[in-house]
Amino acid sequence: MTQPETTGRGSTTRRAVVSAAGAAGLAAALTACGKEDSSGSGDSQNAGSAQESAGSGQSGAAGAGGDTSGGGGGMELAKTSQIPEGGGMVFKDHKVVVTQPSSGQFKAFSSICTHQGCSVGDVSDGTINCPCHQSKFDISDGSPKGGPATKALPGAKIKVEGTSIKMA
Repeated sequence: MTQPETTGRGSTTRRAVVSAAGAAGLAAALTACGKEDSSGSGDSQNAGSAQESAGSGQSGAAGAGGDTSGGGGGMELAKTSQIPEGGGMVFKDHKVVVTQPSSGQFKAFSSICTHQGCSVGDVSDGTINCPCHQSKFDISDGSPKGGPATKALPGAKIKVEGTSIKMA
């Protein structure tokens, strides 16, 4: 039988000290891999997304898709002309991404990637893109189109009033 080694200063074993140090390091690593805090990013609300006018924002878009709603007044996110057709904009402060899959049809999804909780970075080539592990989501329904994510982005509630896109 082997006796536990002691440091000579009490009953703490070398194994206990090494285990505690390892646990502290593991806790720090897991904290670093947790959800990203968007408040410290310094990026603009629409990082990497086009801001040119799509020229196709119609007031009849409020009923398009299942992600719009008609309730009370919410904060304006953008003008319909700011969301490019076939593209979208990421609003990091509101944790939402708004897309326009086809002319006058606006959709909204959570901007938090379903893979590991990073904030998506931009919308291009028909997909919502996460910079952390390159997951890609379809702009029309939020379904995963590439990368490690296997779950769709959850829908978010918006409403279109005239040329304004607002949180519902």
